[in-house]
Amino acid sequence: MPHGSITAVIAAPSTEVFAVFHDYNRRLEWDTLLKAAYLTDGWESAQLDATSVCVGRIGLGGFAVKTKYISFKPPFSAAIQLVNQPPFFAKFAATIRHRDLPNGTSEIEYKYNFTARPRWLRWLLHPIMTLIFRLETKKRLGALAAFFTPIS
Repeated sequence: MPHGSITAVIAAPSTEVFAVFHDYNRRLEWDTLLKAAYLTDGWESAQLDATSVCVGRIGLGGFAVKTKYISFKPPFSAAIQLVNQPPFFAKFAATIRHRDLPNGTSEIEYKYNFTARPRWLRWLLHPIMTLIFRLETKKRLGALAAFFTPIS
C-alpha cells in the first residue's frame, strides 16, 4: 500500500491553520487541487463523523472523492477515510497533523496511504499515483503557506 508524508511550515499558529484547512466554505481560496469542496449529508462544519466531497481539477480527472472524518481533534489533528469508489482508488486515508513552532509559526504534516484499483493494474498505477499525489500535495501545502504569508 503506497504511503507518504509531506510537511510545510506555515506563518500562522496551528489553531488558525487547522481552522482554515477544515473550513469547506474557504477551501477553494487556497487549495490548488480542487475545483469544488463541500460538506455533505447535512453536516455544516468539519467534525468527527462529518462527510465531505472534494472534486479534483479537470486536469487531474475531475472526479469526486467523498471522505468521512474518523478523527477530529482541533487544533492538533484530523483524519479522513474514503467512503465512495472514485476511479482508480480502492482505499484512501489521510491524517493531517498540526504543531506550533516558535515565533507564531506552525508545521502541517499530511500523511496518506491508498490502494489503487483495478487490482491487476496496481503495478502500474501505484508508482504513477504516488508521484502525482506527492507533487500535488506539496503544491497545495505550498499554496496554503502562501495563503498565510503576509503581503509586503
